[in-house]
Amino acid sequence: MTARMETCDIAIMGAGIVGAATALELQARLPGARIVVLEKEPKTGRHQTGHNSGVIHAGVYYAPGSLKARFCREGVAATRAFCDDHGIPYETCGKLIVATHEDELDRMRALEDRARANGIEIEPIDQAQVRQMEPHVSAIAGLLSPSTGIVNYGLVAQKMTDLFVARGGVLRTGTRVSGGRAAGDGLRIDTPAGPLSCGRAVACAGLHSDRLIRAFGGSPGYRVVPFRGEYYRLVNQPEDLVRHLIYPVPDPARPFLGVHLTRKLDGGFTVGPNAVLAMKREGYKRTDFDLKDMGATLSYGGFWRMLARNFAPAMGELAASAARRLYLKKVQRYCARVRLEDLSPYPAGVRAQAVAADGKIIDDFLFVETPHCVHVGNAPSPAATSAIPIGRHIADRVLDGSTLAAAE
Repeated sequence: MTARMETCDIAIMGAGIVGAATALELQARLPGARIVVLEKEPKTGRHQTGHNSGVIHAGVYYAPGSLKARFCREGVAATRAFCDDHGIPYETCGKLIVATHEDELDRMRALEDRARANGIEIEPIDQAQVRQMEPHVSAIAGLLSPSTGIVNYGLVAQKMTDLFVARGGVLRTGTRVSGGRAAGDGLRIDTPAGPLSCGRAVACAGLHSDRLIRAFGGSPGYRVVPFRGEYYRLVNQPEDLVRHLIYPVPDPARPFLGVHLTRKLDGGFTVGPNAVLAMKREGYKRTDFDLKDMGATLSYGGFWRMLARNFAPAMGELAASAARRLYLKKVQRYCARVRLEDLSPYPAGVRAQAVAADGKIIDDFLFVETPHCVHVGNAPSPAATSAIPIGRHIADRVLDGSTLAAAE
């Protein structure tokens, strides 16, 4: 006897923080609609949501007019409001971006201009002010971003999921999506548990976003190249080591923000992340390896073009990963009191970096559409900060021109 096909109005694939925020937003707009969230892991938030530095970014770094700049700015207030409403602890400790060499001052001024263009509160401070604010930090100048904060995004995502289920949403964990295709006015989504029929769908597949786009008959225009970000927890340090988050001035030759010193809500500090090629899309350990994932990376011309563009920085990151002393030097540029014996193991994260065929790193958030489905193609940091406005944006796209109606 053939099992009856499950049906719903909207299906959301992926229960990280972006998928959870999207589910809540669609549920609020379509009361009574049947919305099903499919998650391949046994628990939600297992990947990028649960492996990050926990920073509520203010939006200092992002190009004016970009989706990152817009969603991050909106996301700061939205994240705080959500935490306030649901009793989730967070701290607005501020960020201090520090210059340690004269050649960084022009980049710092450009960063200040960008922050002001984005409407972000920013305050330049001199060497004496840096020393007064942070006695353990060495810098010749700094930029203070007072609205930057810290939170546990795993807790935020879990609360979103709990609310979604409490309000009538359906969560299917341990359910991997293998593909999908248009079927009449909607979609048929294939899973090992059987097909699911829906009117519209959203895919928040993170490290597998490009594969899911292809599995739904689309062309992503990029490939995910996974980068492992390695962190260390600091030990042997006083509780007042720093009061703010401490970031170096970003190097334009490098696509990432650099190793920063982050306060943790549960006490103590971490430093990181660096950025080294992961040998598996979910490769949180150095020894993790997957032949299919490595084959996808090494066979992609865009990867080699990206490597050619960033060869020197890539070699520097690899060397610092292999030798803790080189990693330590990145921290000691601005906090000399940290020693090698202070670096204690801490879980790594993996960034799902979208790389175009010409080797360019796709920096902004990216959304791709296949029939009846919106895919979150590229959602690197500050996606966690921006999750609530990203959810609103996705809901707009899902419902724009849609014939989908809430159930009576």
